[in-house]
Amino acid sequence: MRREISTNLVTEENKSQIKQLVIGVMIGYAITCIVFLAYAMLITYTQMSERNLPMVVAVTTLLSVMIAGFDAAKGATSKGWMWGMIAGFIYVVIMGIIMMVMLPGFFADGRTATVIILSIAGGGLGGILGINIRR
Repeated sequence: MRREISTNLVTEENKSQIKQLVIGVMIGYAITCIVFLAYAMLITYTQMSERNLPMVVAVTTLLSVMIAGFDAAKGATSKGWMWGMIAGFIYVVIMGIIMMVMLPGFFADGRTATVIILSIAGGGLGGILGINIRR
């Protein structure tokens, strides 16, 4: 008896995992938007200066990709780190596109590379936590 090999790569499990990945990235962006709006309101309506803006952006981005990776890995049966890294990569690619559209003079430099690496690593860490806490 011969077993047939399925060439359909999009199984129900993969569809579910991709859906969870998209949800994770959306949650990461929701958190980013909330924090950025809150910080913008603080700057606008208080005496707070903008000098802490780079730190707020860095911390918010790192926490958001970790949460995106965590949530992306919740639905995985294995390789949570990989799903988290994919979530971090998708997050940072979307952020890069937004930056290029909103800031016409934006260009990638060493800091951009650092943000990309930290986003992927943060997503991976979130994925590790997400798959292990779920069990």
